[in-house]
Amino acid sequence: MLRAGGAAASTALLLPLVSAGPSATAGQRLTDGALQRDFAAAATRYRVPQSVLLGVSYLQSRWDTHGGAASVTGGYGPMHLTDAGTALADAPHHSHGSEDPRGDEARKAWKPASAEPPRTGGLPARLQTLEQAAELSGYSAAQLRENPAANVRGGAALLADAQRKLGMPLSQDPADWYGAVARFSGADDRATATAYAKDVFDVIRTGQSRTTDSGQQVALAAAPGVSPDPAQVARLGLRTADPGRSECPRSVACEWVPAPYEEFGDGDYGNHDLADRPASQSVKYIVIHDTEGSWDTTLKLVQDPAYVSWQYTLRSSDGHVAQHVPLKDVAWHAGNWYVNATSVGLEHEGFLASPDAWYTEAMYRSSARLVRYLAQRFGIPLDRQHILGHDTVPGTTAATIRGMHTDPGPFWDWAHYFRLLGRPFTATAGPRSGVVTIRPDYASNQPLYTGCAQAGQACAPHGSGAVRLHIAPSEDAPLVKDIGLRPGGEDSTKDVNDTGARATTGQRYAVAGRQGDWTAIWYLGQQAWFHNPRRQPVAVGARGPLLTPKPGAAEIPVYGRAYPEAAAYPADVPVQAISPLPYRLLAGQRYVVGGRVPGEYLYAKTFDVTGHRVVRGKEAYYEIQFGHRVAFVKAADVRLVR
Repeated sequence: MLRAGGAAASTALLLPLVSAGPSATAGQRLTDGALQRDFAAAATRYRVPQSVLLGVSYLQSRWDTHGGAASVTGGYGPMHLTDAGTALADAPHHSHGSEDPRGDEARKAWKPASAEPPRTGGLPARLQTLEQAAELSGYSAAQLRENPAANVRGGAALLADAQRKLGMPLSQDPADWYGAVARFSGADDRATATAYAKDVFDVIRTGQSRTTDSGQQVALAAAPGVSPDPAQVARLGLRTADPGRSECPRSVACEWVPAPYEEFGDGDYGNHDLADRPASQSVKYIVIHDTEGSWDTTLKLVQDPAYVSWQYTLRSSDGHVAQHVPLKDVAWHAGNWYVNATSVGLEHEGFLASPDAWYTEAMYRSSARLVRYLAQRFGIPLDRQHILGHDTVPGTTAATIRGMHTDPGPFWDWAHYFRLLGRPFTATAGPRSGVVTIRPDYASNQPLYTGCAQAGQACAPHGSGAVRLHIAPSEDAPLVKDIGLRPGGEDSTKDVNDTGARATTGQRYAVAGRQGDWTAIWYLGQQAWFHNPRRQPVAVGARGPLLTPKPGAAEIPVYGRAYPEAAAYPADVPVQAISPLPYRLLAGQRYVVGGRVPGEYLYAKTFDVTGHRVVRGKEAYYEIQFGHRVAFVKAADVRLVR
C-alpha cells in the first residue's frame, strides 16, 4: 500500500506522468514585467483578446511557470501545453506505507488484488496539445516546454486555431471566444468544456492580479460587462457525459463511473459497503486525497471489485469529476474505519512527491465547489478538522500509525483552497493569543524536503503550506519526535512523507510558549517550536475552544477512533477494542477542540446488508488537533477551557 497515495495500492499500480526533479530551467527568473508583455505580444500576434489569453492561462497555471517542470498531467508553462509522452519518460515511482484502506479490525486486512495497473491505449488529445502548438507556432517542443514567451505564444496559436475551426472571427470582443476557450480545455464532454469556459469568463469578469512563482506581477483588469453565448459549445461536437446517479452541484461537470459492489468468494466482497447515510450515520468529514496515478489508470482501478474505493475522482487538466460510490454508502479510502464510515473521499489526480507536478486552478476550483456542496448538504464545518487531508487521518491503533498515508502532502495549497471555499485563514485574535492558526506564505515558504525522487536526496525547491517543528527555539535543534512513527525514539526527518514534525496551513494549536521570533505549540504531548518572525509570521492569532486533562489526572489516553464502550454492543455484534494510541496528553497541556462526537461503530462485514448495525454508546469523545493528524479523547477525561 502507498502511504503517499490515496488511490494506488502498490508500486506496480502507479502510472505517474511527471518527474519529481527540477527541470533544466528551474531557478531561472524572468525580467520584471516580461511575462505581462509576453501575453500582450502573443495576443497581438495571433489576434486573440489579451483578456481571453490571460483568463485561460490563469485557470491552467495561475500564470506560474514552475521552472519548466510538468504538471500532474504532463502540462508545461503558463498555458499548460501538454506533452505527457515526454513527461512520462522520466516518471519516478513511489511506494510508502502499508495502510489497510478499510481500517476495520473486525475484518481481515484488505489487500487489493490488482498487481499491475490496467494499461491504457494511446494518450488522449488533451495530453498532447504541445505538439499541435508547435505545428501552429513554429516553435520547437523544447522551446514550448522551457521558454515562457514561446509557451504563451503556443497557447495563443491554439486558441486562434480553435476559433477559426468554429467559423468564428478573430474578434477583439472576448465574448466571441467562448467556444474556443471550451475547446482549449481538452474536455471530451460538453458539460466539462462548458464549466471550464464559465470559469475562464468568471476570471475575466472579476479580474485577477498576483505575483507568480518567477517573481512576475501579472494583472488582468476586470471586465464585468463581458457576456458570452454558452451555446457556442454545441458546435464542438462533444459527447454528453452520463450523470447517472452522480450527486454534484450544477456548477461541477460530473459523470457516473460506478465502483462495483460484488461478491467474489471466501465470504469477501468489494469494494465498498452499502449504507443509509445520513439516516444511519452522520457524515462529519471530507477527506482530500491524491491519486498517485493518472486519470485513466485511477478510473480503471476503482471499477475493479477487488480494489478499493472512494466517492469522487477529479481530473487535473479541466476539473472534470467522476463519482463512483453514492454518498449514502461507505467507501474504503481513509485507512480508518471510523473515518470511512463518517466521511466522503475525494481523489485528485496528482503526485505527492513531485513538488512541481502542479495541480491546475481548474481542478482546485472544481474541487472547492464540490466540497462546498457536500459541506452544505451534510452540515460539515469548513475547517481543517473536518476537511481533512488523508495525511491528517489518524491511525486506528499503535500498530497502524506507520502505515498511514501521507497525501496530499506539503505541496497541496491549503491556503488557496480555503480561499476558494470562501473560508480564508485570517487572524481572529491578536498576535499574543493563546491559539494560533498555521498560515505561512505558500510561495515564499520553501522548507527543504528530501525523498521526492530518491531517499535522502533533496527535492526541488517549492512553495509549501507546512512548517517544521523543533524541540527548542533554534533551527539547529532536532525536530520533535513522533513515538508512533518511531517507537525507538529516533528524531523525525525532513522526508517528504514524514509527518512527525509538521504543522500545516489551517491547523490550529494551543500556544505553549514564546521566545523571540519563535512560538511553541502543544503537539503530540510535547512542546514543539517553529520560527514565527513578527515581520513575516507563519501563524496568526486565533480563537477556539480548548481542552485539558480533568483535575487530578496526570495524563490521559488519546485514540485514533471514537468507538463506543463495550456495554453498548448488542449480542450479535463483536465488541471492538478501544485501543489507545502510544501518545499521552499530559496535565497542563491544551489542544484545540474540533467537535464533540458520540462513540459509534458501523458493523458491516457481510455482503448481505441485513446483518449491518450501527452501534452507539453513552461514551462521548472530543476530536482534537493533536499532532499533524487529528485524534480523539474521551469527554469524561477532560475539561473544556477558554
